[in-house]
Amino acid sequence: MRTVISILGIILSPIALALDNGLALTPAMGWLHWERFLCNVDCDTDPNNCISERLYMQMADVMVRDGWREAGYEYICIDDCWPSHQRDAQGRLQADPKRFPGGIKKLADYVHSKGLKLGIYGDVGVNTCAGYPGSQGYYETDAQTFADWGVDLLKFDGCFMNWTSLSEGYVKMSKALNSTGKSIYYSCEWPLYEWIFNQPNYTAIRETCNHWRNFADIYDSWSAVKSILDWTASHQDTIVPAAGPGGWNDPDMIIIGNFGLSHDQQESQMALWAIMAAPLLMSNDLRDICPHSKELLQNRHIIAISQDPLGKQGYCTAKVDSFEVWERPLSKHRIAIAVLNKQEIGGPRKLLISAAPGWKICDPQCNVTRILPQYTELGIQTLQSKLFVTVNPSGTALLTVSPIRGFTNNMHWHDHSVKDKHTVL
Repeated sequence: MRTVISILGIILSPIALALDNGLALTPAMGWLHWERFLCNVDCDTDPNNCISERLYMQMADVMVRDGWREAGYEYICIDDCWPSHQRDAQGRLQADPKRFPGGIKKLADYVHSKGLKLGIYGDVGVNTCAGYPGSQGYYETDAQTFADWGVDLLKFDGCFMNWTSLSEGYVKMSKALNSTGKSIYYSCEWPLYEWIFNQPNYTAIRETCNHWRNFADIYDSWSAVKSILDWTASHQDTIVPAAGPGGWNDPDMIIIGNFGLSHDQQESQMALWAIMAAPLLMSNDLRDICPHSKELLQNRHIIAISQDPLGKQGYCTAKVDSFEVWERPLSKHRIAIAVLNKQEIGGPRKLLISAAPGWKICDPQCNVTRILPQYTELGIQTLQSKLFVTVNPSGTALLTVSPIRGFTNNMHWHDHSVKDKHTVL
């Protein structure tokens, strides 16, 4: 059985206005502590892995030393469990004095001295998810505190807040951040907490946030990655049109370099996060990462897809014989095609690449480059080419396709939204 989803490849309808802070023209790239380090505050017995200024300084050093900054990764992001359990006498948040003896301002200065940016974590409710002070009732105070410290990104969670007040809280913090006069990238969890009760208003979310989480936390497992992809594909008609320069859907952290993904599964996450125009926020230990994972995360061809200036998120466009085809329109009338092998038994399987709806841009000719699993120039192809890709179980083949001899009208993807047509062939 073959299911083809006809889409508008370049999405002619205008997207909603983005948050007007001049940031996130392409998806953010950086490092975030949560999935790998969680809420480890035991610096007495585990000083190398606890949530402390030492951890972030070491990651900043490694990002400079090992080429991460040059590859485009620029944010070092603190997640939950950094503050003291009490605000100071002026009502301001303060870092835990034992684990952050220099305070956040000193840490921000250190990160900036490395040519990087510092992210921090807060919560729209009365407490963070781990029970530290939240920002409800303190939005202006906390925004100014973050600005005074030199923070460049705020991840704003949604625990301990009635869902009917989420929109009000997120909008208030957005306005408070902009009122500081400092450009602070605003990462929201708003739709994640609202989907349980109600379909979120993505026009309002895009006007408020620079990127936003939609689905559950990622775990260090292939099943977690698959659940995110399945949710995204089933909701793509709602969420994809909201994405573009200034605001992006966030499927959660990159877990490449940890323990739960095979070689092929790591390639699948990297390829599909690039197709989804997702923030590339790694949660791993850069101090001790295998060479293959490092090479994959720094792959300049995949990063170029992720950061493509056209700023269009891709779609799942076809499901064929336990393969999924995902496609993303790119600048210069190109497309990226990812073919995911969802059959997790047996050996490598082949798919004729013309099964991708976007292959029609090869009329009359196109130039094809395979990026994963190995970079190969596949040369000039036509609409009739019998070009197969071979994909391992749970692996992904990633290609870019560039039309030749101009971009004529018959090369456009169909002018339909995702929900307009679901055809079984």
